[in-house]
Amino acid sequence: MRFGHFFYPMKFDDSDDGGAIRECLDEAALVEAVGYDAIWFAEHYFTGECVYGDPLVFASAVAVLTRRVMLGFGILELPLHNPVRVAMQTALLDNLSGGRLVVGTAKGSNYNAFEYVGFGSDPALGARQMEEAEALLVKAWTTDNVEFRGEHYQVSFPSVRPRPYQKPHPPLARACINRESIMEMARIGRPILLRGRSTNGTGADIALYRDTMAEAGFDEAAIERCLDNIWVWRETHLAESDDQAMDEFLPANLKAWAIMQDYRERWNPKEYPMSRQAPPAQREGYAEAPDADASENLVGSPKRVAEQLAQMREVGIRNLMLTNRGLVPQEAAVRSIKLFSEQVMPKFRG
Repeated sequence: MRFGHFFYPMKFDDSDDGGAIRECLDEAALVEAVGYDAIWFAEHYFTGECVYGDPLVFASAVAVLTRRVMLGFGILELPLHNPVRVAMQTALLDNLSGGRLVVGTAKGSNYNAFEYVGFGSDPALGARQMEEAEALLVKAWTTDNVEFRGEHYQVSFPSVRPRPYQKPHPPLARACINRESIMEMARIGRPILLRGRSTNGTGADIALYRDTMAEAGFDEAAIERCLDNIWVWRETHLAESDDQAMDEFLPANLKAWAIMQDYRERWNPKEYPMSRQAPPAQREGYAEAPDADASENLVGSPKRVAEQLAQMREVGIRNLMLTNRGLVPQEAAVRSIKLFSEQVMPKFRG
């Protein structure tokens, strides 16, 4: 298994944004030093849901701070960006990192529709623009004398410079939240990013992806390459005991959920109805032993989390994006990272 640190640092007051961002940079150096395989970046605006705001700028700082870890976007909301500018920014980032970049994308959702409105865009454009935006992104990365005439983008220019470090371009991945999107990506052999659901539910998603690739005619080597690049997001916090970890993380996670629900209900336009997210499980939602059929986060002692990871490995989960969302004090976050790297990670290497 491989393990990534997912930066999704929530900070809803503006008392010291600079200090919080510096703490994120300290975490980036720490997770590389203790042996994590990747660092991932989220994209959210206007509320402190991601304290660093712009993931492309923040990722550039991390790229020059680190030397080894893969860097991935989980995800870039392409409808919020001009694809040609994204091609330039990510080509630069790919060079700054020496070819360590993976570009994860998504169609967007109505949960944070206010983010689209804040940039003068429309969340309904996400699905309609997505394929065209990705096609332009790839063409910009790989082609000279670009002429592109689509429904949403009409551009012409000599070339994107710098060229990406990786050839022909950085790998693309797509965040998927339903069976249809999983099958869509499997049919073209595109790695996917997954979140939510139980361990067994995620295992079923991966099995669906594998079966769909096989039905589409991909050989076993190609299927294995894609399975090796599926990453699964889980909230994570470790402490010496289950009770300590849950007491530190679960109430803070519930409070953050409530704050974001308030933002969405106040700021999301009424013409974009939003399905209300269920609140995150609290202590009573965690059985004494990990339950592979429950939507449990990786919260607990090293022993409990290792048991959860064993269940995940059994159902085909190979790579994990781990985040505490910035919801615990820095000293607790550092302790959690060290406990995971010292007492859990070695059990799942090789």
